[in-house]
Amino acid sequence: MATATKKVLVPIANGTEPIEAIVPIDILRRAGAEVTVASIEKQLQIEGLHGIKIVADALISDCTDTQFDLISLPGGMPGATNLRNCKILESIVKKQAENGRFYAAICAAPAVALGSWGILKGLKATCYPSFMEELSSYAIAVESRVQKDGEVVTSRGPGTAIEYAVALVEELCGKEKANEVSGPLVMRPNHSEEFAFAELNSVNWTCTSKPQILVPIANGSEEMEAAIIIDVLRRANAQVVVASMEDTLEIVASRKVKLVADVLLDEAAKQSYDLIVLPGGLGGAEAFSNSNKLVDMLKMQRESSKPYGAMCASPALVLEHHGLLKGKKATAFPALCNKLSDPSEAENRVVVDGNLVTSRGPGTTMEFALAIADKFIGRQETLELAKKMSKSTKLLSPSQPKTFSLLFITKSPHIIIQVSMQVH
Repeated sequence: MATATKKVLVPIANGTEPIEAIVPIDILRRAGAEVTVASIEKQLQIEGLHGIKIVADALISDCTDTQFDLISLPGGMPGATNLRNCKILESIVKKQAENGRFYAAICAAPAVALGSWGILKGLKATCYPSFMEELSSYAIAVESRVQKDGEVVTSRGPGTAIEYAVALVEELCGKEKANEVSGPLVMRPNHSEEFAFAELNSVNWTCTSKPQILVPIANGSEEMEAAIIIDVLRRANAQVVVASMEDTLEIVASRKVKLVADVLLDEAAKQSYDLIVLPGGLGGAEAFSNSNKLVDMLKMQRESSKPYGAMCASPALVLEHHGLLKGKKATAFPALCNKLSDPSEAENRVVVDGNLVTSRGPGTTMEFALAIADKFIGRQETLELAKKMSKSTKLLSPSQPKTFSLLFITKSPHIIIQVSMQVH
């Protein structure tokens, strides 16, 4: 007997945190849910934090007569405040709670929106740490990365967005579907366990002032990977140019999230970059590989000894295909590592080899972006950035080798850098 398709609403607003919106949309669509992205603004396009533009499927006013199995609110400020102030959304979510159907929120939204609407009374909930005091006025505030209580799921911030999204799949579709979806994400198996960033042939990555970084996107690019890379690197004060490979600025990513680039590739190609970095996604990687202009830019980057990188499908389908991994160690999406001419370091979640950086899949994107930030702005500033993303990061001494989670291993020379994202 066929199971009815689950309907999910993800409202977005100007000031929404893109990671917290896009990751649940992506993962819930992987699970087969019918996700409606609804703008609470007067137009479909919103500008999220860090200049990331998303085009919604509908306006919130179009959603009043639809019964949803789940509503998930992203955070971000002032995005959460804008969601809270939307009377149509408030009515929809209150009705959802009254009817005993699932609702959820992450980051600032549990306190700012759900709490202020009075629909967390007597329930355990979590949120972004700086909003915990406010949340305690409305709910039983707990410091969990993801908290489930009855029909509500809450979570802490961008650094917990993937766990949050998988938890939503489990609530909506069951544990078997959650396991099926989470496998290809290359998620960390346990947040208390360490994992390694392997660095070989270490060189300094330099820039004149702010790092100038190009992130191409195309129809079929993996939206989670693109959004996290752009978001994190802009938080690191990089000047990130998002360039569309298509004839228009708007692209439709692999899970049908509509993103709007800053410029077309032709315009982006007029300047030079400290780093060119490619997100994955099968369709996007194929578009990158078929672009003579982008491939020439990548070859020039390598010839000039400037950093370049790729993740997921792109190391195998773009860099390897065009000879850009010659003499280099790299990793890629697990199913594509057999295409690498040298897969000897492919089990690492992130590999930095000189001016090249590669990574595995959506679940390794945060580590990938933080590794890039570390190379440009240094360990201490990257540590502070990671703290803001998860509020659970600290630098640990060598006497605590089993409790840190980011380990940069430099094989030549022998240097070990510890950067921690400790989870309690």
